[in-house]
Amino acid sequence: MRKRSVFAMIAASTLTLAACSGNNAPPPSSSPSASASSEATATPSSDTGGGEKPEMTMLMQYGLFDPNADPVSKAIEEATGYKTKYEMLPAENADEKLNLMVANKQNFDIMKLGSAQFYKLATAGALEPLDELIEQHGPNIKAALKEDSWKSATIDGKIYAIPETGSGISVGEELVVRQDWMDELGLQHPTNPDELYEVLKAIKEAKGIVPLTGTKDSIYGDIATAFGVINEWTDIDGTLVHKAELPQMKDFLTYMNKLYSEGLLDSEMPINTSAKAIEKFASGNAAMYKLAWWSASSAEAALVKNFPEAKIGIIPYLKNKDGQASVGVNLATTWFIAVPKVSKLKEDAIKLIDAKLEKETFKKLAIGEEGVHHEFKEEKYYPILPKFNDDLTNASVYMTGVDEHNYPTYWQARVRKDPVLQSYYEAFQANAANTNIVVDPMSVAPPIDAVSKNKQKLTKLLDDQVLMYIAGSENIADYDTFLARWMSEGGADAIKEANEWYKSTK
Repeated sequence: MRKRSVFAMIAASTLTLAACSGNNAPPPSSSPSASASSEATATPSSDTGGGEKPEMTMLMQYGLFDPNADPVSKAIEEATGYKTKYEMLPAENADEKLNLMVANKQNFDIMKLGSAQFYKLATAGALEPLDELIEQHGPNIKAALKEDSWKSATIDGKIYAIPETGSGISVGEELVVRQDWMDELGLQHPTNPDELYEVLKAIKEAKGIVPLTGTKDSIYGDIATAFGVINEWTDIDGTLVHKAELPQMKDFLTYMNKLYSEGLLDSEMPINTSAKAIEKFASGNAAMYKLAWWSASSAEAALVKNFPEAKIGIIPYLKNKDGQASVGVNLATTWFIAVPKVSKLKEDAIKLIDAKLEKETFKKLAIGEEGVHHEFKEEKYYPILPKFNDDLTNASVYMTGVDEHNYPTYWQARVRKDPVLQSYYEAFQANAANTNIVVDPMSVAPPIDAVSKNKQKLTKLLDDQVLMYIAGSENIADYDTFLARWMSEGGADAIKEANEWYKSTK
């Protein structure tokens, strides 16, 4: 009874909280009417004819360091000729502070914004359209970014920010198992859900534990993809379909309910933190869970501390009934680099960003100087410690867009600061390379009104219901009734507007 009550009570309580908390997404707003006109091109640059460049101002997200004293700020000034004064949003009530700054027309030349912040300011007319400015002053910006990336920062046909997309296509998590137990029991790595069931069953019988643990966030992933539930959104014959609509969802839930009902799935997954899942794995109370490579060092250290001879095995991504393994990835824009309308130095803002994205300059700002901060060997970039950490720990905070063609390679130098992290990261990527890598088609979408305002509510509604189906407190046969409710509470509007955008890009 305890197993069932934990799953059901957690799901029920989160549904209640969702109903009481409302929606924190930005309110719906009319489409912006601003266009890239004479204001964008007539704004004078203080840097004409090679004269002294003006001091710039940039608003950043919160960080635990002084952005005006960090070595990266000095490196940017030396590389571009622009001295920049940096200010950070506070750790708490950042959006409220940002709205107050904009309302008071506090001057910034560049803003590094999150998705919701960008959407709200762009649709309120507070941001400068950048099309003409980039065309005139941004050759390096245009060369650095891939064509699809611009879609996320384009609203009603106008570019309102430079999208910063991060480290490219990579996978972060994969199922791992106590390899020493697998060897002891003569078990092979499972390759599909049926084999996974048999392995879990064998471990439970031999070790007397609930073999598969994890967190609420890990309920989807490797297992779901084997049933065709790969990303939040799927392109089916040119139409976007949300995972809630997929008929395969019922098959996935039926399988997970089977694991749960037979004691093969940790009943406390809904309340487990990542640290708690690692603790259960490392203490011998679980044999398998979905590991994020960035947690690999702590997971290995905790396991070996308790069991010095223990080993961790990485399970290849599970295959579907047709023998095909798939991995879902999301290329969502991490940050939006915008120029406020109140800036008097709009041209210089784009010139500064463009200078930072010049190929060799960007490389230096990202991973420093070769022989000082990094070295290149075996066709890979490795950090030189401690100099890399001393000077470049906060380098990504200063980025205003990335060289999308090369940054995924440069960025891996950060992974190689720890041999354990490096080994898991590279193993996960190698395994993914042998699968069908599926990019969520909404990754490159701009903030869409009905999607943005309903996302938090719809995600909670679906995930909480999924937990109840897995626990058996709700009948999977009634899934269509739930889906109708999900549609009525914003799902249908989100799907409609998502498809309007998607078809407009074809």
